[in-house]
Amino acid sequence: MQNFAAIDFETANSERTSVCSVGVVVVRDGEIAETFYSLIQPEPNYYSYWCQQVHGLGHNDTDDAPVFPVVWAQIEPLIEGLPLVAHNKAFDESCLKAVFRCYQMDYPDYQFYCTCIASRRKLKQLPNHKLDTVAAYCGFDLHHHHHALADAEACAHIALKLL
Repeated sequence: MQNFAAIDFETANSERTSVCSVGVVVVRDGEIAETFYSLIQPEPNYYSYWCQQVHGLGHNDTDDAPVFPVVWAQIEPLIEGLPLVAHNKAFDESCLKAVFRCYQMDYPDYQFYCTCIASRRKLKQLPNHKLDTVAAYCGFDLHHHHHALADAEACAHIALKLL
């Protein structure tokens, strides 16, 4: 796969609609062509202790951030016509669908691929298939794990190797 958009969401709480940041890496002809990152005001707008421990984001970061439809209006033209790739697509795809429903937006049935599933099939020798483990095996040094753009960059690198 040479043309796709890797995407990663972080959430504020256990609700899939509570996306609080997004990272997107657009790959064209096997090269990173564009990146996008934004904080998002989550819905519902509260942070669980555990989510904050994972990504470090909180109200101070997102209270003045745009809501999802405003952010998606910037992403949509970047990814037009491209399949989406995520590491653990079950999570990221469910977040995307949930937040589209939450804001009563028409979901365009994006084609999603999963680098986690691909790594389980092709890299059976790994001790686990977490993003940082697979990224390291594929030669990508993931310094800021659970930062949406860093995770999307790692996913894009993995996708170029495995998909």
